[in-house]
Amino acid sequence: MRRRWIFPSEANPGAVSKIRSELGVPRFIADMLVRRGFGDPINAEAQLHPRLRSLSAPEDLPEMGAATERILAALRAKERIALYGDYDVDGITSLAILARVLKAYGAEAPCFLPLRAEEGYGLSEAGVDRCLELHNPSLLIAVDCGTTSVKEIARLRSRGVDVVVLDHHEPAEERPDCVALVNPKLGADFHYLCSAGVVFKLAHALLKSSRVEGVDLREYLDLVALATIADLVPLVDENRIFVSHGLRQMENTRWPGLAALKQVSGVGAPIRVGDVGFRMGPRINAAGRLGPASEALALLLTEDFHEADRLAAGLDAHNRERQGVERHVVKEAEEWVDKNFQAGSDVSIVAGSRDWHIGVLGVVASRLMRRHHRPTFVVGFDENGAGKGSGRGIEGLSLVGLLRDCSEHLEKFGGHEMAAGISIHEKSFPAFREAFESAARGAATEEMLVPRLNLDCEVPLREIDYALMETQDLLEPFGNSNPQPVFYSRAVTPAAAPRVMKEKHLRVEFSVGRERMAAVFFNAPVEDLPRPPWDIAYTLEWNHWNGRSEPQLRLLEVRHAE
Repeated sequence: MRRRWIFPSEANPGAVSKIRSELGVPRFIADMLVRRGFGDPINAEAQLHPRLRSLSAPEDLPEMGAATERILAALRAKERIALYGDYDVDGITSLAILARVLKAYGAEAPCFLPLRAEEGYGLSEAGVDRCLELHNPSLLIAVDCGTTSVKEIARLRSRGVDVVVLDHHEPAEERPDCVALVNPKLGADFHYLCSAGVVFKLAHALLKSSRVEGVDLREYLDLVALATIADLVPLVDENRIFVSHGLRQMENTRWPGLAALKQVSGVGAPIRVGDVGFRMGPRINAAGRLGPASEALALLLTEDFHEADRLAAGLDAHNRERQGVERHVVKEAEEWVDKNFQAGSDVSIVAGSRDWHIGVLGVVASRLMRRHHRPTFVVGFDENGAGKGSGRGIEGLSLVGLLRDCSEHLEKFGGHEMAAGISIHEKSFPAFREAFESAARGAATEEMLVPRLNLDCEVPLREIDYALMETQDLLEPFGNSNPQPVFYSRAVTPAAAPRVMKEKHLRVEFSVGRERMAAVFFNAPVEDLPRPPWDIAYTLEWNHWNGRSEPQLRLLEVRHAE
């Protein structure tokens, strides 16, 4: 689906000039900083150089004091504490951080992960019952879930179990009856944190109240970075600090499981956001998608390097299996969309089948959303008609907001503006499809439904050199809310016919004086390339090959020069 090119607006010249003079950065960096909201030199400097000392006090999060007090009381009284988490990267990583910190206090707090297929997401009735049967805690700490679990937490309280919730999902109108609900979305700030960020803050608060020798929270930053990147939360403010320092920490991690995960994922220094998001994160997620997520949690908890290698190899095998299942479901889902979706009139996609494995629905929904640029839900049903679904949204339309308008057809739902999950029975599916389409139609504007490619800066190809690449590196880490700069060049012509790779990718070379500059174009419209000369939109990356590092273009779109 071709995107509308959105050319950059002119940034405030005075602010650009001030940042250039005070920070000594090139114009295109100053220009981008101003247009991205960093027009003040102090804020711009913090964006370019994230510092740990800029982290705020953990007590600034809602109800952090009550959570800290209750957990420290449980530690002093040697109560039975159980940690209940979610089976995605954020949930698993959060459990690993918290379990390690509590172990430093002398507490062996067992971790519990629900079974995706049998018990569903979060504090489900079945999951809670099994957790109590296994661990019989007096204090249950719910991590990456629990914000909307009013009935489940009331049931826990009736059985004499206190509950502390550490979460970041969207709150509902009714608050659960827990000792503390530490969720940044209930306060004025920090709405961007993932659960691992919340857990890190809790660990900081615990250590401020009761020091433990030998615990250095900086050693946990690589785990926080792993979750922050994988959960696709905005890489702004404190998340940017976590990820910037966490990626550096990851290069020399002290955790055997993380070291083994890097090895099996083929990730070496320097570690980039893409390495975590596209290589490491999917391998952790793969375990919970196709079976129990306990192997992924065991990997992050082990202190044994041989055990770490064994577990990492298992996750790698799970990931290959997941990719096969995913390809099958993607193919069938695309066929469903071709038959049932009308691009000219439909505002949403809601697809479902009994043949689709619930472990890959989120990935499939993401693919459909990117291809068709519509809010998308993909649902899998079991033989009894019980369905689980994952949704992905487009900018401007809150998925959770749309689901609230359709809640009468759902058994359960939750999530974020851009990603959500549902439980639904097959008999309610047609009505839900209709209601969701109606809600999306009422909320969407024509502008929202047109995919956009936001361009940052025009650069003649002759100006792309090592200095420009090193300057771009100042803006890292890139990710949600801090995208990699998209450059564009006008009226360029390939030096030779593009070379097709693996039937759907292209390698292109452009003449730059006497030299040639390489470009790659993944999933290119091989049969539908415009005639040269081209206007090209691209990102810049280092191509490390044969002991050399050279700038390389990654083409995003090509059009006939205008």
